Amino acid sequence: MNALAEMSLWAERGLWQAALIFFRVGALMALVPGLSEQFVPMRVKMGLAVAITAMIVPAVPPIAPDAVWDFNILIRMVLTEAVNGLLLGVALRLLIFALQTAGAIAAQSSSLSQIAGGAAAEPLPAIGHILVFGAVALAMMMGLHTKLVIYLIASYDVLPAGAFPDPSDVAEWGISGVSRAFAMAFTLAAPFVIVAMIYNFALGVINRAMPQLMVAFVGAPVITFGGLALIFLLAPTILLVWNEALAEVLMDPFGGRP
Repeated sequence: MNALAEMSLWAERGLWQAALIFFRVGALMALVPGLSEQFVPMRVKMGLAVAITAMIVPAVPPIAPDAVWDFNILIRMVLTEAVNGLLLGVALRLLIFALQTAGAIAAQSSSLSQIAGGAAAEPLPAIGHILVFGAVALAMMMGLHTKLVIYLIASYDVLPAGAFPDPSDVAEWGISGVSRAFAMAFTLAAPFVIVAMIYNFALGVINRAMPQLMVAFVGAPVITFGGLALIFLLAPTILLVWNEALAEVLMDPFGGRP
Protein backbone atom coordinates (compact mmCIF):
# COMPACT_ATOMS: atom_id res chain seq x y z
CA MET A 1 0.00 0.00 0.00
CA ASN A 2 2.83 2.36 0.81
CA ALA A 3 4.52 1.53 -2.49
CA LEU A 4 1.27 2.28 -4.33
CA ALA A 5 0.92 5.60 -2.53
CA GLU A 6 4.50 6.52 -3.35
CA MET A 7 3.96 5.66 -7.01
CA SER A 8 0.79 7.74 -7.07
CA LEU A 9 2.61 10.69 -5.49
CA TRP A 10 5.52 10.30 -7.92
CA ALA A 11 3.14 10.20 -10.91
CA GLU A 12 1.24 13.23 -9.66
CA ARG A 13 4.44 15.25 -9.22
CA GLY A 14 5.54 14.15 -12.67
CA LEU A 15 2.30 15.42 -14.17
CA TRP A 16 2.75 18.78 -12.40
CA GLN A 17 6.30 18.90 -13.71
CA ALA A 18 5.14 18.25 -17.27
CA ALA A 19 2.27 20.75 -16.97
CA LEU A 20 4.54 23.56 -15.76
CA ILE A 21 7.09 22.86 -18.48
CA PHE A 22 4.29 22.80 -21.04
CA PHE A 23 3.42 26.42 -20.21
CA ARG A 24 6.97 27.49 -21.11
CA VAL A 25 7.00 25.36 -24.25
CA GLY A 26 3.55 26.55 -25.33
CA ALA A 27 4.48 30.21 -24.93
CA LEU A 28 7.64 29.64 -26.96
CA MET A 29 5.71 27.82 -29.69
CA ALA A 30 3.55 30.91 -30.15
CA LEU A 31 6.56 32.88 -31.41
CA VAL A 32 9.20 30.44 -32.68
CA PRO A 33 10.03 30.93 -36.40
CA GLY A 34 8.33 28.50 -38.74
CA LEU A 35 6.31 26.54 -36.21
CA SER A 36 4.23 29.53 -35.07
CA GLU A 37 3.19 30.78 -38.52
CA GLN A 38 -0.47 31.20 -39.36
CA PHE A 39 -0.41 28.49 -42.04
CA VAL A 40 0.59 25.83 -39.46
CA PRO A 41 -2.59 24.18 -38.10
CA MET A 42 -3.26 24.62 -34.41
CA ARG A 43 -3.41 20.86 -33.88
CA VAL A 44 0.09 20.53 -35.30
CA LYS A 45 1.36 23.25 -32.97
CA MET A 46 -0.28 21.58 -29.98
CA GLY A 47 1.14 18.19 -30.92
CA LEU A 48 4.64 19.64 -31.32
CA ALA A 49 4.37 21.40 -27.96
CA VAL A 50 3.33 18.17 -26.25
CA ALA A 51 6.12 16.21 -27.98
CA ILE A 52 8.78 18.76 -27.03
CA THR A 53 7.48 18.81 -23.46
CA ALA A 54 7.77 15.03 -23.26
CA MET A 55 11.41 15.25 -24.38
CA ILE A 56 12.26 18.01 -21.91
CA VAL A 57 10.63 16.60 -18.76
CA PRO A 58 13.32 13.98 -17.99
CA ALA A 59 16.15 16.50 -18.52
CA VAL A 60 14.83 19.26 -16.26
CA PRO A 61 15.37 19.01 -12.49
CA PRO A 62 12.23 18.95 -10.31
CA ILE A 63 10.41 22.30 -10.34
CA ALA A 64 9.38 22.89 -6.72
CA PRO A 65 7.70 19.47 -6.38
CA ASP A 66 6.49 20.11 -2.82
CA ALA A 67 5.25 23.66 -3.40
CA VAL A 68 2.87 23.12 -6.31
CA TRP A 69 0.10 22.05 -3.96
CA ASP A 70 -0.27 25.62 -2.73
CA PHE A 71 -2.63 27.48 -5.07
CA ASN A 72 -0.83 30.84 -4.88
CA ILE A 73 2.55 29.26 -5.56
CA LEU A 74 1.04 27.26 -8.43
CA ILE A 75 -0.34 30.42 -10.06
CA ARG A 76 3.04 32.09 -9.70
CA MET A 77 4.77 29.09 -11.28
CA VAL A 78 2.36 29.12 -14.23
CA LEU A 79 2.81 32.85 -14.82
CA THR A 80 6.58 32.75 -14.57
CA GLU A 81 6.80 29.81 -16.96
CA ALA A 82 4.57 31.58 -19.50
CA VAL A 83 6.54 34.84 -19.23
CA ASN A 84 9.87 33.03 -19.55
CA GLY A 85 8.61 31.12 -22.57
CA LEU A 86 7.49 34.35 -24.23
CA LEU A 87 10.92 35.92 -23.64
CA LEU A 88 12.58 32.91 -25.24
CA GLY A 89 10.21 33.20 -28.18
CA VAL A 90 10.78 36.93 -28.61
CA ALA A 91 14.55 36.33 -28.76
CA LEU A 92 13.98 34.12 -31.81
CA ARG A 93 11.18 36.17 -33.33
CA LEU A 94 13.38 39.26 -33.54
CA LEU A 95 15.42 37.43 -36.19
CA ILE A 96 12.32 37.05 -38.38
CA PHE A 97 11.58 40.72 -37.77
CA ALA A 98 15.09 41.53 -39.02
CA LEU A 99 14.51 39.56 -42.23
CA GLN A 100 11.15 41.19 -42.82
CA THR A 101 12.66 44.65 -42.35
CA ALA A 102 15.55 43.78 -44.65
CA GLY A 103 13.10 42.60 -47.30
CA ALA A 104 11.08 45.81 -46.99
CA ILE A 105 14.22 47.97 -47.34
CA ALA A 106 15.43 45.97 -50.33
CA ALA A 107 12.03 46.09 -52.01
CA GLN A 108 11.67 49.83 -51.56
CA SER A 109 15.18 50.38 -52.90
CA SER A 110 14.62 48.24 -56.02
CA SER A 111 11.02 49.25 -56.81
CA LEU A 112 9.74 45.76 -56.04
CA SER A 113 7.61 46.61 -53.01
CA GLN A 114 4.30 46.15 -54.84
CA ILE A 115 5.05 42.88 -56.62
CA ALA A 116 2.91 40.17 -54.98
CA GLY A 117 2.92 42.25 -51.82
CA GLY A 118 -0.44 40.97 -50.57
CA ALA A 119 -0.14 37.36 -51.67
CA ALA A 120 0.47 36.01 -48.17
CA ALA A 121 -1.17 36.42 -44.80
CA GLU A 122 1.16 39.24 -43.75
CA PRO A 123 1.42 42.37 -45.96
CA LEU A 124 5.09 42.04 -46.89
CA PRO A 125 6.87 42.70 -50.17
CA ALA A 126 7.77 39.68 -52.28
CA ILE A 127 11.45 39.91 -51.31
CA GLY A 128 10.50 39.75 -47.63
CA HIS A 129 8.43 36.61 -48.21
CA ILE A 130 11.25 34.98 -50.17
CA LEU A 131 13.76 35.66 -47.40
CA VAL A 132 11.45 34.59 -44.57
CA PHE A 133 10.35 31.36 -46.22
CA GLY A 134 13.92 30.58 -47.25
CA ALA A 135 15.19 31.25 -43.73
CA VAL A 136 12.50 29.06 -42.15
CA ALA A 137 13.23 26.24 -44.60
CA LEU A 138 16.96 26.52 -43.92
CA ALA A 139 16.40 26.53 -40.16
CA MET A 140 14.29 23.38 -40.37
CA MET A 141 16.90 21.67 -42.56
CA MET A 142 19.56 22.58 -39.98
CA GLY A 143 17.51 20.90 -37.24
CA LEU A 144 15.70 23.78 -35.54
CA HIS A 145 13.13 21.39 -34.06
CA THR A 146 15.85 19.46 -32.24
CA LYS A 147 17.83 22.56 -31.26
CA LEU A 148 14.71 23.93 -29.58
CA VAL A 149 14.82 21.06 -27.09
CA ILE A 150 18.39 21.93 -26.07
CA TYR A 151 17.44 25.61 -26.10
CA LEU A 152 14.60 25.03 -23.65
CA ILE A 153 16.58 22.74 -21.35
CA ALA A 154 19.42 25.27 -21.12
CA SER A 155 16.93 28.10 -20.51
CA TYR A 156 16.28 26.85 -16.96
CA ASP A 157 19.81 27.86 -16.02
CA VAL A 158 19.16 31.45 -17.12
CA LEU A 159 15.43 31.72 -16.37
CA PRO A 160 14.68 29.46 -13.40
CA ALA A 161 11.11 28.37 -12.85
CA GLY A 162 9.12 30.32 -10.29
CA ALA A 163 11.15 33.53 -10.62
CA PHE A 164 10.21 36.47 -12.78
CA PRO A 165 13.17 37.99 -14.68
CA ASP A 166 14.39 41.37 -13.48
CA PRO A 167 12.42 44.09 -15.35
CA SER A 168 15.47 46.33 -15.80
CA ASP A 169 17.44 43.44 -17.32
CA VAL A 170 14.53 42.59 -19.62
CA ALA A 171 14.22 46.23 -20.74
CA GLU A 172 17.95 46.46 -21.44
CA TRP A 173 17.89 43.16 -23.31
CA GLY A 174 14.83 44.22 -25.32
CA ILE A 175 16.40 47.50 -26.42
CA SER A 176 19.65 45.83 -27.40
CA GLY A 177 17.80 43.04 -29.19
CA VAL A 178 15.68 45.41 -31.26
CA SER A 179 18.78 47.48 -32.05
CA ARG A 180 20.61 44.37 -33.24
CA ALA A 181 17.62 43.36 -35.34
CA PHE A 182 17.51 46.74 -37.10
CA ALA A 183 21.30 46.69 -37.57
CA MET A 184 21.12 43.21 -39.09
CA ALA A 185 18.23 44.25 -41.34
CA PHE A 186 20.11 47.23 -42.75
CA THR A 187 23.30 45.17 -43.13
CA LEU A 188 21.49 42.48 -45.10
CA ALA A 189 19.76 45.09 -47.30
CA ALA A 190 22.89 47.27 -47.74
CA PRO A 191 23.71 45.98 -51.27
CA PHE A 192 20.25 46.93 -52.48
CA VAL A 193 20.55 50.40 -50.93
CA ILE A 194 24.00 50.96 -52.48
CA VAL A 195 22.83 49.86 -55.93
CA ALA A 196 19.76 52.08 -55.65
CA MET A 197 21.92 55.08 -54.73
CA ILE A 198 24.22 54.48 -57.71
CA TYR A 199 21.20 54.03 -59.98
CA ASN A 200 19.52 57.25 -58.84
CA PHE A 201 22.79 59.17 -59.15
CA ALA A 202 23.32 57.89 -62.70
CA LEU A 203 19.71 58.64 -63.55
CA GLY A 204 20.14 62.21 -62.33
CA VAL A 205 23.28 62.70 -64.43
CA ILE A 206 21.56 61.32 -67.55
CA ASN A 207 18.51 63.48 -66.96
CA ARG A 208 20.75 66.52 -66.55
CA ALA A 209 22.60 65.75 -69.77
CA MET A 210 19.50 64.83 -71.80
CA PRO A 211 16.44 66.63 -70.40
CA GLN A 212 14.28 65.56 -73.33
CA LEU A 213 14.80 61.84 -72.56
CA MET A 214 12.19 60.15 -70.34
CA VAL A 215 14.80 58.55 -68.12
CA ALA A 216 12.23 57.22 -65.67
CA PHE A 217 10.70 54.94 -68.30
CA VAL A 218 14.13 53.78 -69.42
CA GLY A 219 15.55 53.31 -65.93
CA ALA A 220 12.59 51.59 -64.23
CA PRO A 221 13.17 48.20 -65.92
CA VAL A 222 16.88 48.49 -65.11
CA ILE A 223 16.41 48.88 -61.35
CA THR A 224 13.74 46.16 -61.32
CA PHE A 225 16.01 43.73 -63.13
CA GLY A 226 18.89 44.76 -60.88
CA GLY A 227 16.82 44.04 -57.77
CA LEU A 228 15.83 40.60 -59.05
CA ALA A 229 19.43 39.84 -59.99
CA LEU A 230 20.66 40.93 -56.56
CA ILE A 231 18.16 38.79 -54.68
CA PHE A 232 19.14 35.84 -56.89
CA LEU A 233 22.84 36.34 -56.17
CA LEU A 234 22.71 37.44 -52.53
CA ALA A 235 19.89 35.32 -51.08
CA PRO A 236 22.20 32.37 -50.21
CA THR A 237 24.64 34.67 -48.40
CA ILE A 238 21.83 36.51 -46.60
CA LEU A 239 20.32 33.23 -45.39
CA LEU A 240 23.69 31.91 -44.22
CA VAL A 241 24.33 35.10 -42.22
CA TRP A 242 20.84 34.83 -40.73
CA ASN A 243 21.35 31.16 -39.85
CA GLU A 244 24.56 32.03 -38.00
CA ALA A 245 22.68 34.67 -36.04
CA LEU A 246 19.99 32.10 -35.21
CA ALA A 247 22.64 29.68 -33.95
CA GLU A 248 24.10 32.41 -31.72
CA VAL A 249 20.70 33.18 -30.23
CA LEU A 250 20.00 29.50 -29.60
CA MET A 251 23.33 29.27 -27.76
CA ASP A 252 22.90 32.50 -25.78
CA PRO A 253 19.44 34.10 -26.22
CA PHE A 254 20.06 36.98 -23.82
CA GLY A 255 23.75 37.70 -24.27
CA GLY A 256 24.34 36.94 -20.60
CA ARG A 257 21.11 38.66 -19.52
CA PRO A 258 18.77 38.63 -17.74
